[in-house]
Amino acid sequence: MHLMYFTEQPMSAYPVEEGKRLGYTATMFPNKYFDPVEATRLYHERLEEYLYAEEMGVDGIMLNEHHNAPFTMQSKINIFASVLAGMTKRVKIVLLGNPLPVCDNPIRLAEEIAMIDLISKGRLVSGIVRGAGQEQIATNANPAYNRERFEEAHDLLIKTWSVPGPFRWEGNHYQFRVVNPWVLPLQKPHPRIWVPGVVSRETVVWAAEQRYPYIALNTTIEATKAIWEIYDEAAKRVGYKSGPENRGYLIRCHVAETEEKAIENAREFLWMQGEFLGLAHPVWANPSGYGSPATRRQRLEARKRVIPSFEQQLEMMQIIAGTPEQVVKKLRILLEGTRPSILALWGNDGMVNHEDSMTCIRLLGQEVMPALREIGKELELFSPIELDTPVSLAATPQHELTPSSA
Repeated sequence: MHLMYFTEQPMSAYPVEEGKRLGYTATMFPNKYFDPVEATRLYHERLEEYLYAEEMGVDGIMLNEHHNAPFTMQSKINIFASVLAGMTKRVKIVLLGNPLPVCDNPIRLAEEIAMIDLISKGRLVSGIVRGAGQEQIATNANPAYNRERFEEAHDLLIKTWSVPGPFRWEGNHYQFRVVNPWVLPLQKPHPRIWVPGVVSRETVVWAAEQRYPYIALNTTIEATKAIWEIYDEAAKRVGYKSGPENRGYLIRCHVAETEEKAIENAREFLWMQGEFLGLAHPVWANPSGYGSPATRRQRLEARKRVIPSFEQQLEMMQIIAGTPEQVVKKLRILLEGTRPSILALWGNDGMVNHEDSMTCIRLLGQEVMPALREIGKELELFSPIELDTPVSLAATPQHELTPSSA
């Protein structure tokens, strides 16, 4: 298994009551409430926690990027990845991921990612995302072109990394007279690409068609199984049999010395009024054109549903909290039910303090992850890195394709 540590890097030092009064904590929440002194403290605490996670034996540090909201301080994923590339020695740096549709220059992005890969000596996993709907507004990107820009930027990245320049690119959304960056990745043909997501069927299918592992973000066990069915069918259509190595899962998981302390801290996973990406107006979160009609209906229906209580999320195992022994038992159920070979443990959020975060990381590293590795071996959940699988369908040797693909 590939076991990762993750946190949204919350900017918890903000006036919560103001968010409640306004009714939103994303996109239009005034940045006059940003406290640079507290932000400096939080950035350095996160760095200390990431370095400790490497010391405690995690396989990867997962980073993500969001904008215009206090639920995360990662406004540019490649900045923190660059810092970690130079400060860490062994751990994989997993970007989940760079939002391609809001990028106006994929060539520059290709150079940035290549530099991180070189500085880390090939420890980078370069995940990509479409970005949240509200971020299209925040970055002045037309949501109607979100998927088109995502796919074209992806194709340009891959060609930039794997085809010698100079060459010309004339696409629908990007045009470059000369594509010939001097800095290229250490990993060949390019760093591994993983794709995270929640509800978009189209993205699941696209990831399967590329042979990129799909990372389900805190979905229920039943919803996750449905995602794998969609992925498996798409993989079969393009000529290979998918398995655990193509599956990843992110779970909110807090560990403490006592169950009482773990439950107290785990309640902080709902600090942004229960919203995964902060509280925003539905029009901001799902602007016209951002998703397909089916996905749009699905998102709007989700908005109508009442957010499950903390106790309900514990029962559904969308949040796992307890002592190491209690957490391992619940994670076993999750692993048996969803069978991912990539598991990201989201350790803290909200107002969880630095000391408790360090305790959680220590217990994950010393007690929880060793047990998960044994469960992974028992269930044959071998990661794509362990198996050294091709980084994409284009890099798949023909003998690895199933006979049904003919």
